[in-house]
Amino acid sequence: MYELVFEDSSMTTTVLLRQTWIAATKVAETKLAKVGLTPEKLAVLWACRDVPPPLTPAEIARLLFRENQTIAGLLNRMEKEGLIKRVPKRKGQPYTEIKLTARGEELCGPGIEVTKAVVQGLTAHLSDDEREKFDKTLRGIRDRTFDQLYLEITTPPNNGAGEPIKLNW
Repeated sequence: MYELVFEDSSMTTTVLLRQTWIAATKVAETKLAKVGLTPEKLAVLWACRDVPPPLTPAEIARLLFRENQTIAGLLNRMEKEGLIKRVPKRKGQPYTEIKLTARGEELCGPGIEVTKAVVQGLTAHLSDDEREKFDKTLRGIRDRTFDQLYLEITTPPNNGAGEPIKLNW
């Protein structure tokens, strides 16, 4: 691996951010493969388990920051594997819901434990203060990026208005 330092320090920061994200994802992929998951499948299982219902394919796409067609293909594969099920549109409900199956629930816990161990291992050297500052910095970069994409951070329909999604893991 090369250590790249650009004349423009913001380029160095961006390259470091990209390299870190890609490498961390590869670590997670390797560890999650041992429990039969990918980071994307685990993210869908997590959403089905922990995000307030109803959970639609469009809502999953927003949560995972993916295109609708990408999520559709992922959901098709996961349904064939018995990890999730689609609950068809019903009277008075203009959308298809995505629900976790028993098999999906069975894999979700171990997948989250693997992910927690990876993340904790990668960030163990940070103090609470350093982590807070890093989170603040990343939120600033994310928010400016979202501005350029004309995206806004919203609250899921069944969550309190303006409240972040709080997770217990």
